[in-house]
Amino acid sequence: LTRNLTWRSRVAEARERERIEQELQVARQIQQALLPEANPELDGWEVTTYYEPAREVGGDFYDFLEFEDGRVGLVVGDATGKGMPAALVMATTRGMLRAVVQSLASPGEVLARVNEALVADIPPSTFVTCFYAVLDPESGRLLYANAGHNLPCRRHNGQAEELRARGMPLGLMPGMGYEEKERALDAGDSILFYSDGLVEAHDPKGEMFGFPRLRALVAEHGKQGSLEESLLEELYSFVGEGWEQEDDITLLTLRCSPYR
Repeated sequence: LTRNLTWRSRVAEARERERIEQELQVARQIQQALLPEANPELDGWEVTTYYEPAREVGGDFYDFLEFEDGRVGLVVGDATGKGMPAALVMATTRGMLRAVVQSLASPGEVLARVNEALVADIPPSTFVTCFYAVLDPESGRLLYANAGHNLPCRRHNGQAEELRARGMPLGLMPGMGYEEKERALDAGDSILFYSDGLVEAHDPKGEMFGFPRLRALVAEHGKQGSLEESLLEELYSFVGEGWEQEDDITLLTLRCSPYR
């Protein structure tokens, strides 16, 4: 009898593992299907992206929104949780953003409207961090707002600065306002938008990659080569062999041509 129960328990465990793996595969497919097929092509600008889901899907997303007047919206976000629930929340948020930007030009107003919709629609204790910026390629003007997401790093004259704007994550509380700020990007400037899968990676001793290290690497990066490739080389050197990726890693770089 004991042997029979043990066999049944192992079969049940195997089926549960298979079910979870299938769920993760579907979640991963949802994420990848919703990512942009191509990056925007803008005169005088370069947009590059890197997206690598973890073994367990985390809910990262990025998107580009093109306006009739030539401006371009850039979105980077991260839904809490893992697996299918996170992928569904990510998909819901992306759809809401795309719907709202059709009628609102202000990044702060867009995030506020999406927040109200998410509060009513997503499970309790679930939220989404999101950074939304609108670039005018002609003037170099970048208007942005932040809903609790990691602060993007701007490289300007060999220095790295964070793009700060106050705002709570989406879906936590109703009635939230989102501070809106503006930067004028100059020739040769670049901005890195990213998710926490990079900065929260740990080495074998438990040390975190961290924001100070990231800012220093952005400041040091020259005009040659890809910033994403440089950061990933540093990451893999930091975590060492045998590293298991803990969370999705999303990198999006906007660079103004030095000859613009």
